[in-house]
Amino acid sequence: MSDLKKKLLLILLISCFISTQSTAQDIFKGYAHLFTPPLHYTAYQIKDSLHIDGKMDESTWEKAPWSANFTDIEGRAKPRAAHRTRFKMLWDTACLYIAAEMEEPHIWATLTRHDQIIYHDNDFEVFIDPDGDTHDYFEIEVNAFNTIFDLFLSRPYRNGGHLSTHWNARGLKSAVHINGTLNNPRDTDRKWTVEMAIPFAALQKNTAPPDPKKNALWRINFSRVQWDTEIVDGKYKKKINAATGKPFPEHNWVWSPQGVINMHYPERWGYLRFAGQELKKEKDDFVLSEQEKLKKYAWLIYYKQQQYFRSNGKYAANLAELELPAKITTVTGNECTLQLTLANMQFTAAIICDSQKAGWQIDQHGKITPLK
Repeated sequence: MSDLKKKLLLILLISCFISTQSTAQDIFKGYAHLFTPPLHYTAYQIKDSLHIDGKMDESTWEKAPWSANFTDIEGRAKPRAAHRTRFKMLWDTACLYIAAEMEEPHIWATLTRHDQIIYHDNDFEVFIDPDGDTHDYFEIEVNAFNTIFDLFLSRPYRNGGHLSTHWNARGLKSAVHINGTLNNPRDTDRKWTVEMAIPFAALQKNTAPPDPKKNALWRINFSRVQWDTEIVDGKYKKKINAATGKPFPEHNWVWSPQGVINMHYPERWGYLRFAGQELKKEKDDFVLSEQEKLKKYAWLIYYKQQQYFRSNGKYAANLAELELPAKITTVTGNECTLQLTLANMQFTAAIICDSQKAGWQIDQHGKITPLK
């Protein structure tokens, strides 16, 4: 083969490679903000009981690793959070333990009754979806008074979900410790800390509560709502936008960024891994499974279908209308098939790999389940 032919062949091969890579990347164009990798946290099992007083001064807590500092809900491209927020987690056979630290120079709160809308104050929020299907999940909010707002959602608001305040986290223990003085504008505070013991029995969805096993994965996220305030007549007041006559929008600082200003995208939450061994200081060996990574393709179909519906008043009948191929090669080199089935105003989509041995299916409500 002549040198010219070799060069032409090489150019052709490079062009094909670039074309293939471009196609693989282009299917996520416009949706990249919804596919940043979620964060993860490994919680270790403990045998010693914890005293829930908001101080997290037990030696057991000292051994647990801190999470990453919270960032803006839309991601690191947005302004950095003004005050540091971070947490730790542990577990035993009965409870999930959460301890959070929120630096704050002016600690205030107003709401004191259970199930008031706590995010109208500065607060700390926990979101838990034990089976990761984005439906039937739990939320617990707490302010500096240790007032609790606990609720259950059958599915996200975007899918017609309604919150239920009839659910209570039965057996929940929580406490707040103020490093400073609450509702006192005359001094500068340092931080407030929260401790929670959430019984697994309180997170029951069907006939039995979730039972974490070694290396089990849950979806979980945390949010800190922070309002801009000023001191008026010796009291903290939310800053008012003169143009609207309403308070300025709150800041939403979160652990694992959502990519949108909406905590109710459970597929965007972080991963909680339950480790069965004792606390250790070794490097975290968390690795997301290849099966779990496949979910992104099912979610891409879902997001594109919702956008298609907003534009056309109906769902797309096939993948071509969504500008998606029927066959894809994942980043791991796995050859997979995408499928879409439409029936009236409902759809089911799926990604199928390894001769139907792996994959996921998703519906118009965003409920995602493994292929059976």
